[in-house]
Amino acid sequence: MSDLAMQRAMEDVFRWIDEHEDEIIGVLRDLIAIPSVNPWFFDEHGPSREKDVQIYIAKRLESIGAEIEMWEPESEKLAKYEGMAGYYPGRDFTGRPNLAATFRPAGGSDRGKSLLLFGHIDVVKPGAKWTKDPFAGVIEDGKLYGRGAVDMKGGVASMIMAVEALVRSGYRPASTVTIGTVVDEEAGGMGALAFIDRGYRADACILTEPTSLSIAPLCRGILWGKLTIHGRSGHIEMPQAHWREGGAVDAIGKMLLYLEQFKRFNADWAQRKTHPLLPIPCQLLVAQIQAGEYPTTYANRAEMIFNAQYLPSERDEKLVGGRVKREIEQFVAAVAATDEWLAEHPPEIEWLVDADCAETDADHPFVRLCADSLKRIGREGKVEGLCFHTDMGWPVNVGIPTINFGPGDPRLAHHSDEYVPVQEVIAAVKMIALTMMNWCGTEGKCPA
Repeated sequence: MSDLAMQRAMEDVFRWIDEHEDEIIGVLRDLIAIPSVNPWFFDEHGPSREKDVQIYIAKRLESIGAEIEMWEPESEKLAKYEGMAGYYPGRDFTGRPNLAATFRPAGGSDRGKSLLLFGHIDVVKPGAKWTKDPFAGVIEDGKLYGRGAVDMKGGVASMIMAVEALVRSGYRPASTVTIGTVVDEEAGGMGALAFIDRGYRADACILTEPTSLSIAPLCRGILWGKLTIHGRSGHIEMPQAHWREGGAVDAIGKMLLYLEQFKRFNADWAQRKTHPLLPIPCQLLVAQIQAGEYPTTYANRAEMIFNAQYLPSERDEKLVGGRVKREIEQFVAAVAATDEWLAEHPPEIEWLVDADCAETDADHPFVRLCADSLKRIGREGKVEGLCFHTDMGWPVNVGIPTINFGPGDPRLAHHSDEYVPVQEVIAAVKMIALTMMNWCGTEGKCPA
């Protein structure tokens, strides 16, 4: 397609988007109205609505020419990934399918580069203190409210409607475009692992996580750990003998020792664990504390849940955070060695989550193309990393250059009254459509 023809195609597609804003936002509202809460968040396993979302997406994309594949991940078939990101033995995906919708060029042969548009459709529980119905898709002052509006049904709607805008404007991509929507990201990412294991590949990938419309070619890894410190109970109002003579040991006091030492630990990380695309360094941050049994008794046990972040450069041989785990374990042991009780009664670390990370070179041609697409629709084209985990790890692991890009402020994810600005959704549709047209090539005009 000539430059003039490409310019006309872009104008046609953008005109369609502008004329169908209500329809685009209607798709997002439809997605929000299906409460696809990940069943991991319920005490008792119950039916998931993730499948209903996938059926909705499949019907819409099939109507404009997509080839649809839907399948339920099977944990036993993924056992070869034990110890790697996203694998959890025994996890049940009955009624929780992944979806791949593939658009192939006329003649079946790619004449440009292929593209994967990728996202998850599960959400967390609504939680408390909403002032809007979390599944109604209420729009006020240009903001669309709902659970998943930011994380990440806004992005999923954007990528669906970017392809639809191209097709319904009378064009089609000149190379294969696959829309992949997966389950289970909110509980560890096994859906993304199953998608890549299925064999889906592309020359580049846009993962439509919320980025406030910046280009994010990096996400950090996240470790959740539980540190358990043992003490010895005793009457808190009575004098105590030395612990070697049976006296009480206050587990809370020992925990305070660790809280103080973590300041030193984080000061070191603040110098060493930085990245030019990230606004803050990696840190070990305590998120939850539980200790003690009675107001009259020294705590015989104290637990803290912590969150520690790591960089792609720190991944171990299985592409997860094993090296960082060992670093933390060694620090915990070193602190214990400074205290006679802890030296003989060492704390225990239980690792709860290892959510992987990934990076695409900021100078990669696809990253530059995405930034240019943003500038061409009047946005800044900012390139920066994400401080949190996304599903980009597995696409990158198999050689697919991947960026995160989507509407919505990621700080609003999981919040009550979560919302996405309506015009950010429309801008995201335009950016994805333009990137797809230039990366994949564009054929036209054919009957819509």
